[in-house]
Amino acid sequence: MELVAIVIVLALMEFVAFGMLVGRARGRYGVKAPAISGHEVFDRYFRVHYNTMEALTVFVPSIWIFGLYLDPRWAAGLGAIYLVGRIVYFRDYIADPAGRGKGFGMSMLPVLVLLIGALIGAGRTLI
Repeated sequence: MELVAIVIVLALMEFVAFGMLVGRARGRYGVKAPAISGHEVFDRYFRVHYNTMEALTVFVPSIWIFGLYLDPRWAAGLGAIYLVGRIVYFRDYIADPAGRGKGFGMSMLPVLVLLIGALIGAGRTLI
């Protein structure tokens, strides 16, 4: 489970880094707090950060439960794909929101596998 814990910490660090980039974009594009909109490019940074937070609410428990009941190495591997997918999503969304599909798929498909695997793994203990 150590690998799973490392991937979770990396995912949280990635989220913090995205938040820092939102702060930098806030200054660059003149969007004063507490506003969460005001410049198209700032809005993209903000949306990526917020979308990543939404994804984390499913990713973190899913990777943990999958690793606990099925296989922590597979969980960590799927989690690594998620991490790379979020970076691709970030890059593509900032460039053009219409091009975010590849990164979205790279991050959400592993989450779906982790979620289903977590359910199957935990459910098997009941049988």
